[in-house]
Amino acid sequence: MRVKLKLLAAGLVLASVMASAGNVLVVLSDVDYLDLKDGKRFATGFYLNEMMQPVKMLLDAGHQVTFATPEGRAPAMDKKSLNPVYFGGSKAAMDEHFALLEKLQVTSATQSPVISLARVEQIGYGKFDAVYVPGGHAPMQDLLTSRSLGRLLTAFHQQGKTTALVCHGPIALLAALPDAAGFKQQMVSGKQVQSPNWIYAGYKTTVFSNQEEEASKAQLQGGQMQFYPQTALEQAGMRFSKSTQPWQAHVVEDRELITGQNPASAPDVGNKLLQRLAGTL
Repeated sequence: MRVKLKLLAAGLVLASVMASAGNVLVVLSDVDYLDLKDGKRFATGFYLNEMMQPVKMLLDAGHQVTFATPEGRAPAMDKKSLNPVYFGGSKAAMDEHFALLEKLQVTSATQSPVISLARVEQIGYGKFDAVYVPGGHAPMQDLLTSRSLGRLLTAFHQQGKTTALVCHGPIALLAALPDAAGFKQQMVSGKQVQSPNWIYAGYKTTVFSNQEEEASKAQLQGGQMQFYPQTALEQAGMRFSKSTQPWQAHVVEDRELITGQNPASAPDVGNKLLQRLAGTL
């Protein structure tokens, strides 16, 4: 009898966990490059730790994760991110997260579970409890001008749903501008942009800082970025916040937004996301 009661109790606990599980939409770039100045191109994608540390935390907590890109193409991992330095120097931790990425087949050209943002819209934004955008330079190529992402972000903003982004990921918030493509072009041209009508104007946020960009210029192999994300978000109307020292973890929360400054911030963004899910479901 005691065994039956224990099994019944375990079943009730499992049912409770499943009932409270959230569905987090992870939005990634379709491309594996970033256009630089003078016609140069930089190979990139998402950063392994920025993608998989929060994703693993979500899955371990029993949440569902849905992956999407603007066109539904499998995303690419930036090979430079396959480095233990982004996992506290632990190769074992890096290997564990990479193995999970391989198991999920997110980057597989033929087996990827990634869906398009158009499909997300068909399914209905109400099916998702939060959205997460990891970094790597790729979001600066396409996510910031994606109209479908702009519609999703606007819907989440209107409903106060958690929107989490890290490192270069916050550049995707520009997709919610009335004319995101025009804004990007003005930034590329080096023009001073007048404050547009942006739903996130006045929000306190963070992003990979100009200081960190300057310190990372060597990885561009002589190339130069067309503009820095900090400058773009500031000109769009955000209130920028950064850590006291470069590369330190730094997370900012303002209303529905959770933003992390750099790769070191990904675990903290993941924890904040879990806390939001636990408090709202």
